[in-house]
Amino acid sequence: MNNTPIFTDDILGQSISGFHVYALTSCVLLSYASENLATMTGFQTSELLTVYPELIHEDDKKAFGEFIKELSEKPQTKTLEYRLKKSDGTYISVSDTTTSRLLENNESVGYSVLTDITEIKKENDNLRFLSDTVPCGFLKYTCEKHPKLTYINKRMMDILRFPETKDGEMDYMELCKDNIFLMIPMEDRRRFTLYLNRVYTAGAPIAGEMTLLRCDGTRAHIFGWVTKCKNEQGVEEFQSVCMDVTERHRAKKISEEKRYIKALSDVYDKIFEYNLRDNTVTCLYGKDSPMFRWIENIPMQMDEATEKWITDTVVEEDRRSIRDYFIAFKEKKLYDGTKPHQITYRGISSDGKVKTYIGVFIKTDDTKSLYCCRCVSDSEEALALRNENIHLKENMQELVLRFSEGIAAFEVMGDMVTPLYTSENACEFFGIDKEAWLPLMQKGTPISEFVSRSDVDLEVLSELLRTGEAEFTYFDLSRKENRRIKAICSPKSPNASPRYVLLYNVDEQSKDKVDEHSKKGTVSIRTFGYFDVFVDDKAVAFRNKKSKELFALLVDRKGGFVTSEEAISFLWEDEPVTPVTLSRYRKVALRLKNTLEEYGISDVVEVVDGKRRIVTEKVQCDLFDYLTGKEEHSSLFKGSYLSNYSWGETTLAELMGNMFY
Repeated sequence: MNNTPIFTDDILGQSISGFHVYALTSCVLLSYASENLATMTGFQTSELLTVYPELIHEDDKKAFGEFIKELSEKPQTKTLEYRLKKSDGTYISVSDTTTSRLLENNESVGYSVLTDITEIKKENDNLRFLSDTVPCGFLKYTCEKHPKLTYINKRMMDILRFPETKDGEMDYMELCKDNIFLMIPMEDRRRFTLYLNRVYTAGAPIAGEMTLLRCDGTRAHIFGWVTKCKNEQGVEEFQSVCMDVTERHRAKKISEEKRYIKALSDVYDKIFEYNLRDNTVTCLYGKDSPMFRWIENIPMQMDEATEKWITDTVVEEDRRSIRDYFIAFKEKKLYDGTKPHQITYRGISSDGKVKTYIGVFIKTDDTKSLYCCRCVSDSEEALALRNENIHLKENMQELVLRFSEGIAAFEVMGDMVTPLYTSENACEFFGIDKEAWLPLMQKGTPISEFVSRSDVDLEVLSELLRTGEAEFTYFDLSRKENRRIKAICSPKSPNASPRYVLLYNVDEQSKDKVDEHSKKGTVSIRTFGYFDVFVDDKAVAFRNKKSKELFALLVDRKGGFVTSEEAISFLWEDEPVTPVTLSRYRKVALRLKNTLEEYGISDVVEVVDGKRRIVTEKVQCDLFDYLTGKEEHSSLFKGSYLSNYSWGETTLAELMGNMFY
């Protein structure tokens, strides 16, 4: 069957948009013009054969001439956008797709199809106008595992300092189009991926601050939003709006650093900034030291300057230990996530005397740390020596004197426990007298049988051995009263035996502290900015940063219960829920409970079947006040929320949305 249409002229003349034929000679004319083209332009087909080149906008004629020239050189297909004048004097925007061919008589012709793209151009011009006039960067990128950049406006290109591409040079734009992570610093890429995953899963935008890599190697600090939507083709994509806050961030950081240095200078004699990225060290404060005054704020090569300082000032016997300390810092082995590690050493002071110094590294960001040191007084030195003896000597009597409520040592092997040592006051706690204790030291006893003589539950004792910390209530026969005991269980070395259990009486301590705070008791919580908790304007000193973060999470839930599994997913984002993380979480929850009890405010957190919530009616919180919608609280939120914690940015996005609603 022959399916070739027999009405070809009708198809070319009316059904194909703007069809015409160029005679590709030195003087470009049309050899054929369709009725469709005549309708598009308002001219007769006979007129178009001679006037078509004159209808092209003056500013587009050069590009059109090059377009025709390239088509005439060899058979090919090319597309060009230009403006075409209609018979009424107005212009339309067209997309011209032409295929050139060489005929048998060696004449070149071009078969062209025109598409009217005037409306599309207007939409793009409007978008371009907004992009050029609104001081925000705008990005579109795919929802793939490795997102690809599909659109970037001029403002965003300026923020990232994209250079003009020259022949033979690298095209940074093309590189970033294929891999948007090239814009993100290495240390922030995982956090950025987590943000995108949250946006994609929840379908809600996230707002917050982030650092981006500029093409010139510097960094830009931006505040922006990420949202998920569908493009014109119905395909899901991410869109981001960004504001450049680099200068504001830098000024704020400099101001905060100055205040921080000023506060540290009240405690330490010398402060040095160690920059691992630049491999430099800078003296920030020397306390009138003639040795360091002349080099203040001058960056020096890190290894060379540190070695010279050690050689010139540290006594020979301590040089090895302090070199190891600085090596551990440089290899990022010094921080274990709990507290800064101090080092004590002897050095030569400016007056030539040998004195004892304490030094510590305080981390400020991923690449910078402050090394602070000071000369200790004679009384501090004596106290340090006593503490060192307590931690290093294996003399049980000294430990008992230090911890007056008692000490016991156990060897724990699986479910069997063998007592090694105990003080008399600890025997009473376990319900065993001194004589009965001695036979138990000769052999292992099941933990369940060992604890059966005391009022302590087996589950609580197992928790003590597993997590290292617990509190017990037991009836003291000698005092004829219930007592509250805090127990700390720690091995000599990780995962080793014996384990020492140190007992503290917390009845009087807790009572004193509760009495102290019961006169006050007003709990105020600040969430806008950095998270902090106050009892009658006195800041609560959380000894564990994770317990503080847990309290912040409870506040963020606005009175809703938080399960252990949910809390773990926020506190340790990169770790699954396992027996290890559950044990770690229980320890954090216990420390939070102890801190709240210490300040007499334990009733602000309610625990039901292992789930926790903040009792909103017992606290005053800027977030809760703001969400009431009352006029007197409308100015509390200024665009910052829980700056300490990245997971707070979900609520921040909601607050920002309400702010502009």
